[in-house]
Amino acid sequence: MKNTIAKSFLLLCCCLSFYCSLNAQEHPLTFNEKGQFKIVQFTDVHFKLGNPASDVAIERIQEVLDKEKPELVIFTGDVIYSSPADESMQFILNLVSSRKIPFAVTFGNHDDEQGFSRQQLYDLIRTIPYNLLPEQKKPGVFDYALEIYSQQNKELSSILYCMDSNSYSSVEGVDGYAWFEFDQIDWYRKQSMKYTEKNKGVPLPGLAFFHIPLPEYQEAITSLTTPLKGTRLEYICSPQLNSGMFTAMRQCGDVMGTFVGHDHDNDFAVMWHDILLAYGRFTGGNTEYNNLPNGARVIQLVEGQREFTTWIRLADDEIIDKATYPDSFVKKPFTPN
Repeated sequence: MKNTIAKSFLLLCCCLSFYCSLNAQEHPLTFNEKGQFKIVQFTDVHFKLGNPASDVAIERIQEVLDKEKPELVIFTGDVIYSSPADESMQFILNLVSSRKIPFAVTFGNHDDEQGFSRQQLYDLIRTIPYNLLPEQKKPGVFDYALEIYSQQNKELSSILYCMDSNSYSSVEGVDGYAWFEFDQIDWYRKQSMKYTEKNKGVPLPGLAFFHIPLPEYQEAITSLTTPLKGTRLEYICSPQLNSGMFTAMRQCGDVMGTFVGHDHDNDFAVMWHDILLAYGRFTGGNTEYNNLPNGARVIQLVEGQREFTTWIRLADDEIIDKATYPDSFVKKPFTPN
């Protein structure tokens, strides 16, 4: 019965995608009337179309969207985990698109292992209503910036960098996961400098979203001076080589926090040199390992301020680990009684 409903829903959404050519970029992202902008991060859905083990992932996505009503949804990789890749990707993204919520996607190391290349997936996603993926200037490049505008004067207020953290190491003798290439770091620097110049030399408040955690995630948790909020139940699976993306972000001064996935049993956030390094909450079902109940991370920006509030939303209206950047992550000096 559930499979029949799923197929019917998919067919309906495919029809909507065909007949509705709405591109959400035609409707710029803006802060709401309260001066807030809410983002829901779903990560590691690991969706298998028609597999009952993925039912809880569908349920959680729908429940989070019902409760949070975000201005934007960002999927940070490993969205799909079986073929057919096109139908699987369409099904998950249409859970958001059917609600007329703008969304963005960054790729994980498993998305292009299901019969579709990254380029084919990118082209497919761009056909789904309410996607925010821009037309590529160069094929094979999957990094882009999203702009958020002020509600009052319609001026540019915040930047979201959505980037491809790649998949596996291609260097002989270096095992494990890939890292940001130098041309990606150069792209980020140029984007950041462009926005800073437009803002009269002041960096705009920014966030970055990608799949694989930076090596600095591991560095941060080894320090005794970095307040950590959330759960850490597994080793951080970062690249073995550090190409310098974190350094670039720190020097440019716009990125307040980075949000990743990849490690299913981590959902913590930790401050490192004034940048919050955070995980999303594993959103998938029992198609992959996980020891935490699935859910999502929520980030709420404040218009015109270098601050945001973030929390994890779980099933049955449960919210945990609510914190504010930067105040919740600043180590307060000891004051004896």
